[in-house]
Amino acid sequence: MRCGQCAWNRDEGRDDFADGDLCRCRVCGCQDLWRQKDFPPALGLALVATAAMLSCVAWFFYQPAIAIGILMFAGLIDMVLYTMMGDMLVCYRCGARHRRTTINDEHPRFDLETAERYRQQDLRQREATP
Repeated sequence: MRCGQCAWNRDEGRDDFADGDLCRCRVCGCQDLWRQKDFPPALGLALVATAAMLSCVAWFFYQPAIAIGILMFAGLIDMVLYTMMGDMLVCYRCGARHRRTTINDEHPRFDLETAERYRQQDLRQREATP
């Protein structure tokens, strides 16, 4: 891979995989990757917001059983979607999302400490660049 603007380049290929599993980012080469459900966050937020609004309407009309039922139904939909959706790998450094790849079970979930380390590193690089 090569950037036409800054002359950055990186070889990609066999070194990106270990035993058939992705072990480093295919864009920047970073080895710190985390797993995330491959689900659009906007859709999840829309589901929760719709359920909350419908539940409030039911509470307004003094229908607590319906209000709780709406929330329980939204929770059930969320649980089904969570179990059906696959995982993807996300790079801490560049944020690249790697879908449709085999994922090693040892890839961790999001770690705030690692994310903060890369965020601080990015801030220092931006300050050093005139």
